[in-house]
Amino acid sequence: MNSQVPTSKTSEEEFSTFHSGIQKTISFRPVEFERDIDRLYQWHKQAHVVPFWNLDIPRDQYEKHLTAFLADEHQDLHIGSLDGTPMSYWETYWVKDDILGKVIDFHPEDQGIHLLIGPPSFLGRGYAQPLLSTLTGRLFQHQATQRVVAEPEIRNEKMIYIFEKCGFRFQKEIELAGKRAALMVCHRDTWEENQHV
Repeated sequence: MNSQVPTSKTSEEEFSTFHSGIQKTISFRPVEFERDIDRLYQWHKQAHVVPFWNLDIPRDQYEKHLTAFLADEHQDLHIGSLDGTPMSYWETYWVKDDILGKVIDFHPEDQGIHLLIGPPSFLGRGYAQPLLSTLTGRLFQHQATQRVVAEPEIRNEKMIYIFEKCGFRFQKEIELAGKRAALMVCHRDTWEENQHV
């Protein structure tokens, strides 16, 4: 990694916080290949995940995918847990080094975020929003970052709604490799205002 690439606040760190809204401890830790390959492979095969992630692929191909993603220095991969139970997968990245940086105007310190809830038993229980808000806040701990972006698949209305609840605002539709996406942006001040609602 060259010295001009900012160091992500989420890189190689584990952190946790108690969320009073859901009365649970939210924690994030870096993905580890041996520890997480089985769970991530299964999560990407879940019916609610397959239409939006395009990773319902054979095991050997998935292992190559995860190996490549872990080696990619422009992004960090995380396991999100509730009260110590792993239940979500997150990717945070620097927009300037991402495919997204080729199709939008960006500031060099802009960061982006992807997420999925793995086990179906955690769906529809109001967990995605507090998890997303927590990790977005973590990205804003990098003081130069004023915007966090997301690009959910345009058909993924539930996820777009969750981003909006966290202070992300729809900008426009964009074409990315393999999907038509909703470009959404959360400004630091909007996220901070959301914490007091």
